[in-house]
Amino acid sequence: MRADARRNYERLLTEARTAFTEHGTDASLEDIARRAGVGIGTLYRHFPHRTALMCAVFQGEVDGLLTRSRELLAAEEPCRALVDWLRAVIAHAATYRGLSRALMAAQSDEASALARCNVPMREAGSTLLARAQRAGTVRPDVGITDLMQLTNAIALAVEEAPGDPELGDRLLRLTLEGMKPQRVL
Repeated sequence: MRADARRNYERLLTEARTAFTEHGTDASLEDIARRAGVGIGTLYRHFPHRTALMCAVFQGEVDGLLTRSRELLAAEEPCRALVDWLRAVIAHAATYRGLSRALMAAQSDEASALARCNVPMREAGSTLLARAQRAGTVRPDVGITDLMQLTNAIALAVEEAPGDPELGDRLLRLTLEGMKPQRVL
C-alpha cells in the first residue's frame, strides 16, 4: 500500500472506532469518511462494505481476546478460565452498540465477513469449553455456538441497560448455572 493510502486506511480505522463507540456499528459511513478527511469512495476502496470495516476495527481487540484465551489455557481452574474469557468477550461486544446484534446475526450467515471474523473466536472458546467439560465442570452437551450466542445476548442486554453495571455478571452466572452438570441425588 502506498504511504498516502496507508495513512487514509489508518485514519478511517481510527474514525470508525470512535464512531462505532459513540454511535454504534450503524454509524454513518459518510460521516466516518468525512471525519477521516477522505471521500466515501476512498472508504469503499479500503472497505467494500460495513462489515469489512467492522472486522478491521475490531481485529485488534479480537487478537487480544485470542491471546487471552491462550493464556487462560494454563489456568488451574478450567471453568474459571472459561468464565474469565466470556466476561472479556461480553465487555468487548458491549463496547460498541450494535456489535452484539451483528455478531448474533453472523452466527447463522457463514458467508458474512463478520462470521469469518468469528471463526477464530469460536475455536478459542471451543478449546476453553472442552477443557472445562473434561474437568467435569460444564455439561458435555453444551456447544460453543450456543454459548457464543448466549454471550452475545448478554452483551446485547448490557448494551441496552447501561445503568445496571452488574447485569452482565448476573446474566453470566445464570447462564453458567445452566451449564453445570446435573447431580444425581
